[in-house]
Amino acid sequence: WYLAWMGLEINTMAIIPLMAQQHHPRATEATTKYFLTQATAAAMILFASTMNAWTMGDWNINQISHPLATTTVTLALALKIGLAPMHFWLPEVLQGLNLTTGLVLSTWQKLAPFALILQISQNTNPALLTTLGVMSALVGGWGGLNQTQLRKLLAYSSIAHLGWMIIILQFMPALTLLNLTIYITMTSTMFLSLKIMASTKINSLALAWPKTPTLTTLIMLSLLSLGGLPPLTGFMPKWLILQELTKQDLPITATIMAMSALLSLFFYLR
Repeated sequence: WYLAWMGLEINTMAIIPLMAQQHHPRATEATTKYFLTQATAAAMILFASTMNAWTMGDWNINQISHPLATTTVTLALALKIGLAPMHFWLPEVLQGLNLTTGLVLSTWQKLAPFALILQISQNTNPALLTTLGVMSALVGGWGGLNQTQLRKLLAYSSIAHLGWMIIILQFMPALTLLNLTIYITMTSTMFLSLKIMASTKINSLALAWPKTPTLTTLIMLSLLSLGGLPPLTGFMPKWLILQELTKQDLPITATIMAMSALLSLFFYLR
């Protein structure tokens, strides 16, 4: 746990200069917010693992067994990746960054906490994971509805996708990994395309079609894929997750997740 904590801290320290490279009040504010949330989460992880070692005498990551320690670690990791209800920092931070750093924040920075979440998922309280998942999917859907800034839209999209990944974690970790891979691919496509077009608002996309028709088509397809529209790739993880949830006798959870996907789909279509 100590090494994992150290790795997460180095990870945070390494992206801070990238975030603050534009000497602009927005960038500085985003960097400060990000640093404070990540430092809080890392401190919680260290606290929980010390507590586990104190009560159970074990520093091993996959041997974490004290219920309070596992809950604290799960919440800390949720804060690190921006799951609802600990998501408030994510749209604000992403809005203050340029698209390249935003891409790193949305994809690469999720990998380390996810590796830890995967390792402790079997010992975590299932109700907690389900609550985090459903809340994230709903918040990601509702939050993105009244946004005109593309970076904020992508932040809420990220929250919604993370909800889908977390909800299935306890039943089928392989599906979480599949979802993460597809999410990273599609989000990278979006960020890089928007970077080429130099657009950060929805209305600037209105002029995109005459300028770059091929790229606009690609953006449209990847947005529909992010929304989970068949027959595109983004539909596959959602379908498999809903199938697995119904197999596990959670039809109400599956229905709520499907409904929240409709909310997300609305703002992707817009």
